[in-house]
Amino acid sequence: MSGNIVIGVDVGGTFTDVFVYNEATGQVETTKVPSTRGDQSKGFIEGIRRKVADFGDIRTVVHGTTVGTNALLERKGARTGIITTEGFRDVLEMRRRDRPTTWGLRGSFDPIVDRPDRVEVEERVLADGTVLQDVDPEAVKAQARALAEAGCEAVCVFFINGYANDENERIAVEAVRSVWPTAYVTAATEILPEIREFERLSTATLNAYLQPVVSSYLDRLEQGLDKKGFHGELLIVQSNGGVMGVGTAKDFPVRTALSGPAAGVIAAQAIAEAAGFSNIVTCDMGGTSFDVSLVAEGAAALAPQTSIDFGMVVRTPMIEITTIGAGGGSIASLDASGLLTVGPESAGSDPGPVCYGLGNKRPTVTDANLILGRINPDRPIGGKLDRLDIDTAREAIRTNVSDPLGLTVEEAAEAILRLANAKMAGAIRLVSIEKGHDPSKFAAMPFGGGGSLHTGALIKEVGLGSALVPRFPGVTSALGCVVADMRHDRVQTVNRLLSDIDAAALGSELQSVARTTEAVVTSAGAAFARIDRVFEFDMLYIGQTHTVAVAVDPTVGLTTHAIQEAFNTAYSAAYGRLLDGIPLRVMNYRVTVIGRRPAFDMGVFAPKDGKSADECRTGSRTVWAEGAFHEAGLFDRLSLAVGERIAGPAVLEQPDTTIFVDPGLVATVDGFGNLVIRPEA
Repeated sequence: MSGNIVIGVDVGGTFTDVFVYNEATGQVETTKVPSTRGDQSKGFIEGIRRKVADFGDIRTVVHGTTVGTNALLERKGARTGIITTEGFRDVLEMRRRDRPTTWGLRGSFDPIVDRPDRVEVEERVLADGTVLQDVDPEAVKAQARALAEAGCEAVCVFFINGYANDENERIAVEAVRSVWPTAYVTAATEILPEIREFERLSTATLNAYLQPVVSSYLDRLEQGLDKKGFHGELLIVQSNGGVMGVGTAKDFPVRTALSGPAAGVIAAQAIAEAAGFSNIVTCDMGGTSFDVSLVAEGAAALAPQTSIDFGMVVRTPMIEITTIGAGGGSIASLDASGLLTVGPESAGSDPGPVCYGLGNKRPTVTDANLILGRINPDRPIGGKLDRLDIDTAREAIRTNVSDPLGLTVEEAAEAILRLANAKMAGAIRLVSIEKGHDPSKFAAMPFGGGGSLHTGALIKEVGLGSALVPRFPGVTSALGCVVADMRHDRVQTVNRLLSDIDAAALGSELQSVARTTEAVVTSAGAAFARIDRVFEFDMLYIGQTHTVAVAVDPTVGLTTHAIQEAFNTAYSAAYGRLLDGIPLRVMNYRVTVIGRRPAFDMGVFAPKDGKSADECRTGSRTVWAEGAFHEAGLFDRLSLAVGERIAGPAVLEQPDTTIFVDPGLVATVDGFGNLVIRPEA
């Protein structure tokens, strides 16, 4: 491995963001290029080429990808087959007997695998792991051949109680792999050896569904980098905020389902920690969506499972992110009743907002910001266009919104922003107030191309204490790729009473699993400052449904008493009291191995030769805010010195984003080059 350049690349629906860090010189560079639909690897390589002449100088490339996310949302994965236990072909379709609209009388759902492609074989393992009926490998091969001949590109093998004993499933998988024409064969217990059949099947099936798509993309990416002379390590961001090697990503593509958004949260967490903010709400606004996540007391929230879309459940640790359709490209229109709506439909990157001049005639959030003076039409970000067409954007808002509602164009544009801001505020309340957090103790951290334009409105709407705007908001997710640790999670169902468990033997098993998992983490060849191991049990009282996570340490000799005490601590913290006299059950154990990458010095973002606010002022522009016109100062944000203070209304410009400081707010540059925005005292 050679070179001293580390690169983070985040591919979004509109732009591909590149963050370049030269470890030898401490120099940081960023760029944005339009994402290339159809083959994201082209935009990926072009973005790097703009900043690095010799790919041989690159030591590490870390990638946050939306290939898997888009394939799931657009249902453009591979045709997939399922081989399952006789009588269980409809588990994927039955789900949890839920419906898309909870209180609706009707609900339709089409599983990603059609019923003819879900086939059965005779086999049976009981819940205690006893093999009641052995599987016939020849019968499995016959079904596999039939699925391949029908046109399936990938296959998932799922047996009903495989988590308790995977012997039948292992035999079946070997049989399938002996006749399947590709390497895309998924064993459900290899993906998730955990109780609950629907979640296990859904996760494994989605993994199979993504394998051909993600693997072929990564193959093209590797080949493209090789042709440019790259010989370093290529790592992929996981939904849990860690990174993994390319080989692991090809085997477990379902772990990339929220890859890009997770990278942004990890970067925000690192930036906030350095700046002294332990409580933040991340606000990632791109061209299509607005992603919100909570970091409380310095820790990002992890969810054990998530639904990518209705009925598409992935049970694997993921950073808890709430997504709504409120991006810069979200389209504003009047519904059948004449009321203004914004999103979730988006103009995306092609054709994009009306001001792009590429054929869209319906106004978007970006068009509204442009008309209100918050975006400079002569300095569009991303390099896709030389200038934004403000006149066409005004006409689109006049025709579609202002004339029908009897408003001026400015009033209509502000109405669009207010509605978009209200939707964003609702998402922030969902992850903060509705979970018992006081928003006044949290700072918003806006990033993505458009997030910094809405910061002030969100502070006022939600009652947040402040906002922390990173040095490079438009490429924060790409920075997250660079600072993310390598992580691998393993889970195994135990499903036994605590009193029936041999604690010492279980402790030895945990350490054995940790050693195996660590081998996966270290196989990518990445350099680590240290490697941490985390051990947890999912436990509950008999008769309960939901578990609590119980941290244990098997390295000091695990005992039943130690597990009991650890459970008492965790349960008391969650619910405030214990239930006396009720036996405990251990449902699962979880082993996490984290390879801590060398710490990234956020001090590299501090302005080296900063100037005063007066020196950085580039002019003024009329902006519309809070129902009136204002004269706002224009500033070169990246040239501002530490400690400089700018009162709103003001517009701060930089290559990757634009920041709007609302009237009544003031922005101050901190020691790391961040902008801290607070209500004016």
